[in-house]
Amino acid sequence: MIDRKMLMDRQAEARRHVALGERHIAEQEDRITELAANGHDTTESRKLLENFYGLQQQHVQHRDRLLRQLEK
Repeated sequence: MIDRKMLMDRQAEARRHVALGERHIAEQEDRITELAANGHDTTESRKLLENFYGLQQQHVQHRDRLLRQLEK
């Protein structure tokens, strides 16, 4: 079994990943808005954003799973 200190370290890292993911999503949304406002194609940018959303969901699930383990 993983010791509590290791779980806490992993949970802290997972929180950082979630925060970084939020920042990446916000930046990509801003890019898409700017591209669209300037008449540029946003297809590829939107695909990348969808990938970011999927990754973020995984980061959140991982963070929450670690948190549940710490609460035991």
